[in-house]
Amino acid sequence: MPRSSQLAGFYNLSPAERLRVLKEFASLSDEETQALLMTGSLDIRLANRMIENVVGVMPVTLGIATNFLINGRDYLIPMAIEEPSVVAAASNAAKMARPKGGFTASSTQPVMIGQVQLLDVPDPHGARMSLLSAKEDILRKANEQDPILVSIGGGAKGLRCKVLSTISGRMVIVELLVDCRDAMGANAVNTMAEAVAPLLEEVSGGRVSLRIISNLATERLVRAKAIFSKSALGGEQVVDGVVSAYAFALADQYRCTTHNKGIMNGISAVVLATGNDTRAVEAGAHSYAAFNGGYRPLTTWEKNRDGDLVGTIEIPLAVGLIGGATATHPIAKIAIKILGVRSATELAEVIASVGLAQNLAALRALATEGIQRGHMTLHARNIASMAGATAAMVDKVADIMVEERRVRMDRAKELVEELSGKAPS
Repeated sequence: MPRSSQLAGFYNLSPAERLRVLKEFASLSDEETQALLMTGSLDIRLANRMIENVVGVMPVTLGIATNFLINGRDYLIPMAIEEPSVVAAASNAAKMARPKGGFTASSTQPVMIGQVQLLDVPDPHGARMSLLSAKEDILRKANEQDPILVSIGGGAKGLRCKVLSTISGRMVIVELLVDCRDAMGANAVNTMAEAVAPLLEEVSGGRVSLRIISNLATERLVRAKAIFSKSALGGEQVVDGVVSAYAFALADQYRCTTHNKGIMNGISAVVLATGNDTRAVEAGAHSYAAFNGGYRPLTTWEKNRDGDLVGTIEIPLAVGLIGGATATHPIAKIAIKILGVRSATELAEVIASVGLAQNLAALRALATEGIQRGHMTLHARNIASMAGATAAMVDKVADIMVEERRVRMDRAKELVEELSGKAPS
C-alpha cells in the first residue's frame, strides 16, 4: 500500500507518538526504535573505532521533515541539525510543492575525480600527450585495485591531463574519472591514484607528489526542480518577492553567501543524518558556486507564464550508502532505512530536493513576514526552559516574549516568577 509523507498534525505529537508513526512508515524494528530513543545509541566501543582520542559522544537533534514528494514517491526525511525552524521550514515548503507534482530530480553518473600531481617533468606538454596515449594502460592498472567495483559497473572510466603554471613552476596533473557506484568513493579513488603513480612517473619522466580525490565533484551533479503555485505561496506578490530576493543574491556576494548557507541548512542536515561527509559536500557546493568566476547562488528562481514560481538547483553531491559512518553508525543506518533509498544517486536526488525546499522556505519568509518569526518562537522556548520554566509553562512564557518582541533571559526569568506566583526579586 502506498505510503504518504503528508502526516497531518505530526508536529503536535509527542516524541514517542512521532516515533510510533515513524516505526510503521519505515517498518522499523523494536531495536531500531529503541536506538532512536537513546542519546547513547552510539556505543563507546564503536565510537572508539570511528575516530581517534575518543572520550564520548555528542548527540545532535534528529528531526523528520514531512510532505516530500520526489519523482512521484513519498519520503520522510531525517535531518540532523541544531538550528530551530529548519525542519519545519523544509516540511512546509515540501507541502507547498505537492499541488504541482512535488520535486523532480535527476543526476549524472556517480563519477569522482582523483588527481595525481607530477613535478619535475622535463617537457610538460609532451608528457601530457604521452600520458593521454597511455590511457588504457593507466585505467587498467587503476581497475586492478578494485575488481568488485568493476564487476558491478564501476571503476576508472576516463583520464584527463592538464599542465598548470604555478608559483612552484609548471606541473602536470593527471585526473582519473572513477565511477564509484553506491560509495562516496574516497577510499577507492585514493587507492587507484596511489597505484598508478609509478606508471605515470615512467611515462612522463616526472616525479609524483600528491595523489588525492577532489571534493569538487563536477562529474557527479544532481539537479532538482519544483513549481510552487502562486496560490500555495500566498499570491503573485510573494512570487515576485522571492524572485527579487534571488536577484539580490545573484548580484551581491554578501547576500549570496547567506542564500547558499540556507540551502546547505537542508543539505548538510540530511548528509549528517545519513553518516555522509558534511565537510566534503559543503566544500564542493561552495566551490561549485564560484566555478565560473565570482560566487553565485546554487539555485535559480523565476516566474512562469502562469505567474507561478519555478525553482531549480544544480549541485555536486558526493554521498554514498556504503562505507564510512553510513555503514557503521546505528542511527545513520536507521536514517537510510527511513528514507528507503535504493542507490547513492537516489539519495543525492533526495538531498538536492531538500536543499531546494529549504531555500524556498527561507526566501518566502524573507519576502513576507521576515526570517525571524519561526526562529524566534523556538528560540523563545529554549530561553524559557533555560530560565527554569516547567514543561507546562514553557509555551506561555515563550508566547509572551515573542508577542512583546523581548526574547531575553532576564524577561524569561521575570515571567517564570510571575507565573509561578512569586514576586520578582
